[in-house]
Amino acid sequence: MVLNFLQKIVGTKNDRELKRMQSQVDRINEWESKVQKLTDAQLKEKSSEFKKRYQDGESLDDILPEAFAVVREASQRTLGMRHFDAQMMGGIVLHEGRIAEMKTGEGKTLSATLPVYLNAMTGKGVHVVTVNDYLATRDCEWMGEIYKFLGLTVGTIYHDIPEDERKQAYSADVTYGTNNEFGFDYLRDNMKFSEEQFVQRPLHFAIVDEVDSILIDESRTPLIISGQAEESTDKYYEVNSLIPKLKENHYQVDEKSRTSTLTEEGISRLEELLNVENLYDPGNIETLHCAQQALKAHTVFKNEVDYVVKDGQVVIIDEFTGRMMTGRRYSDGLHQALEAKEGVKIENENQTLASITFQNYFRMYEKLGGMTGTADTEAAEFSSIYKLEVVVIPTNKPMIRDDYTDVIYRTEEEKFEAVVEEIRELNAEGRPVLVGTISIEKSEKLGRLLKKHGIRHNVLNAKHHEQEAEIISQAGQNGAVTIATNMAGRGTDIVLGEGVPELGGLHILGTERHESRRIDNQLRGRSGRQGDRGSSRFYLSLEDDLLRIFGSDKVSGLMARLGMEDGQPIEHSMVSKAVANAQRKVEAHNFDIRKHLLEYDDVMNRQREVFYALRRDIITGENQKEILFDMADEVTDGILATIAPEKVYPEEWDIPALNDFLERQFGVTVEKINDGELLIGGKKNLLLEDCDREKLHDAIMEVVLQVYDAKIEGFDAAAIRNLEKSIMLQIVDNLWKNHLLSMDHMKEGIGLRGYAQKNPLTEYKKEGFEMFQFMMNTIQEEVTGALYKIRIQQPESLPPPEENLNRPQKTVEHRGSSEEDEKKAPVRRDEKKVGRNDPCHCGSGKKFKKCHGK
Repeated sequence: MVLNFLQKIVGTKNDRELKRMQSQVDRINEWESKVQKLTDAQLKEKSSEFKKRYQDGESLDDILPEAFAVVREASQRTLGMRHFDAQMMGGIVLHEGRIAEMKTGEGKTLSATLPVYLNAMTGKGVHVVTVNDYLATRDCEWMGEIYKFLGLTVGTIYHDIPEDERKQAYSADVTYGTNNEFGFDYLRDNMKFSEEQFVQRPLHFAIVDEVDSILIDESRTPLIISGQAEESTDKYYEVNSLIPKLKENHYQVDEKSRTSTLTEEGISRLEELLNVENLYDPGNIETLHCAQQALKAHTVFKNEVDYVVKDGQVVIIDEFTGRMMTGRRYSDGLHQALEAKEGVKIENENQTLASITFQNYFRMYEKLGGMTGTADTEAAEFSSIYKLEVVVIPTNKPMIRDDYTDVIYRTEEEKFEAVVEEIRELNAEGRPVLVGTISIEKSEKLGRLLKKHGIRHNVLNAKHHEQEAEIISQAGQNGAVTIATNMAGRGTDIVLGEGVPELGGLHILGTERHESRRIDNQLRGRSGRQGDRGSSRFYLSLEDDLLRIFGSDKVSGLMARLGMEDGQPIEHSMVSKAVANAQRKVEAHNFDIRKHLLEYDDVMNRQREVFYALRRDIITGENQKEILFDMADEVTDGILATIAPEKVYPEEWDIPALNDFLERQFGVTVEKINDGELLIGGKKNLLLEDCDREKLHDAIMEVVLQVYDAKIEGFDAAAIRNLEKSIMLQIVDNLWKNHLLSMDHMKEGIGLRGYAQKNPLTEYKKEGFEMFQFMMNTIQEEVTGALYKIRIQQPESLPPPEENLNRPQKTVEHRGSSEEDEKKAPVRRDEKKVGRNDPCHCGSGKKFKKCHGK
């Protein structure tokens, strides 16, 4: 009560922000009449002026009012579109590194041109991130007219763009692209072999369109680049043929967590079918893993809901957008299990070479802003994970859409009958209807029902996505009926046809509630844009997944007490509350998963930063010899800590062990020549009575440096630097690849530490640090050992500078898991395989595929 009273007096925080920004908008409007008098050439010249003012020390905030006014005028002259004051506020929010919630149809795309232009004045580049290639290309061409008019360069990155064009696009003042492309380019840059191959500049400022979709919905799926493993796929066919022979009592399905597990009876039955005595015997672990994935493929994943089969391939369907994720694959054997289930060719599994989550990628930007029509419900998560504040921008015109209460039926069949009847009635009136479904299966079922009743309609789902923009743009015409999955053309305007506003505008008909309130709000937001009339209603049934899995029994109990007859719905506030409660439960559950995954990925992120910094030093450094000598210094320190501890007298040092190590590592000997005197490398004498560990270290390093300088004397310096770089990169990349696999293996089983009353996350951090330290020590030892042992006989035997560094990198690109209990890695298969015959880094002496390959 007290809080509400205070808010009435001083307003909410959002109200105060809007009031503050209104004063800035007033200043922008004061400039409007001045810039209108400028010629086209004078308007373009403003860009050079702003850049000079910034370079001379003026802040972007100081330049903002005039710059925003210039963009508004340029837009008016090139596109015939003038920014509203609400769009100016949205631009201010984005420039300040926050999230602007702007309702659908309020012109987010145009609003973004303001901060994009202003921040491009720094010369550091601005990235505009969209959800698909179509929007990236469209927005670049459309809004690019403004930037080009003002003298800026614009580029677009998309899948399969030639490498030289990709680099050119990144060097532009403004770069449009998808979140996947920006993330994969970061990973690819950190797998390249020369500075000239890098395409990305340092990450300065990004504006993320549909920020909730990218930073929330897709944040649980990491980007992964991997090499193919060389495992046989026959086992998946064998196990797949046995799963249909299991009965319902042989397994348990948990729909909430989307898992399926064998019961004791199921284990016994599978052992019988496989003719093995103990399925959990270490020798049968691979078979058990295949069986678990095959069981999940058959009992949890559904065709035309989670995936489709197209052109002989299993293609994943994005659960949030309804789009096909062409070229991506689940990892951990799940995709192979689905391929076996559907009877298509099974591809090989993959081994991770590089990975990053969207959460950690976008947090690397110096400044980050976002825009969407639905962010306020996730404001707490944006603040907690990304430190981004959400500001709700008021609509340019009042919203007059009628949002009716939900209607609930007993069964799905009754619900669809009612849906068809409402569509038929509205269609007879000439009102356009946009019908939202949650899966391809449901959209096509409804399409068949409408066809049966003779109602003309368009179906938009992942199977028929080619004409997406055209279908959605026509959805507001008189008598149009459009059935769409969640893809529903985000970013495409639905313009009402002539006479439609008088009929009541576009009607949104939802056939099921999504797990997230945001997705429902996005569907509703297709109607009532820019003050248009419109309406929306959701039809539900007790058989819907949300109510069946997460909903309260109170709704079904209420219907039973009221004695509801078949086909008779209820509209009650309790229904809406039950649905909202179910959605809140799911949203909280998903937030916990995302936060949990981020805590684990933060461990890998810190390691990734250190490793990539080392790798870039090797590539961009002018003198790799200094890096080599630093590594030699660390290796020497490490061995002396063991052989010559500080509290042990010099006479007690293990000189033979020290000699063995240094001779093996650097080709340097250490021996006692007289009582109490050391001879190092046959050159340096050292008296033990005057010696300590530091003096011994300095004496060894002096000889070590001399040995290497003598080795490379007489050879071309550039060729030697190139050789050093090449060997270093080969070693660090191989060890990093193996380290990632080891971390993956540890993560898979770390949850079991909880049974020992240990915190799995703490254990993961501790052991992860130890493994990373082991890898870094191994890098130092292997690099120094390789370069000190290499035989350089003739100058012409060295490769020309950079020749062997520009070789192509053979990889496979993935999107990772959106499931809590596994790493499903959707993959883009544009490159191929990496061998697994390298020695394992664990020191076993075995080949990698024999030791850790499984």
